[in-house]
Amino acid sequence: MVDKLKLTAAMMLLASGVVGYYVLSNEPELWRVVALLAGATLAVATVMQTPTGRSAWTFVKEARVELSKVIWPTRKETVQTTLVVIVLVVLVAMFLWIVDLGLIKGVSILTGRS
Repeated sequence: MVDKLKLTAAMMLLASGVVGYYVLSNEPELWRVVALLAGATLAVATVMQTPTGRSAWTFVKEARVELSKVIWPTRKETVQTTLVVIVLVVLVAMFLWIVDLGLIKGVSILTGRS
C-alpha cells in the first residue's frame, strides 16, 4: 500500500512540474525549465524508493551491460548494407511499377477502354 502511495506521489510530483512549467508562462524560460526538472527529479527520487523503481534501475543497468556486449558493424559494413537495401528497394519499386502498368493495361482491355 505504501508503495502505491509513493508511486501516486511521484505521478503528482511530475504533474506538478508540468503544471508549474505552464503556470510560469510569464516568467523567463529558465525558471519554467527549473520547475519542470524539479518536478521530474523529485518524481524519479520518489519512484526509486519503491521496489518497482529499484527493479527498473536494475533493468537499466543490465541493459547497459548487454549493450556493451553488442558487436557493432563497421562503417564499411554499414555502407554496404545500406547500398544493398537501396538497390533492392529500387528493384522492387520497378517490379511493382511494371506489374501496375500490366494491371492497368489488362483492366483497360477488359473494360474496353483501350
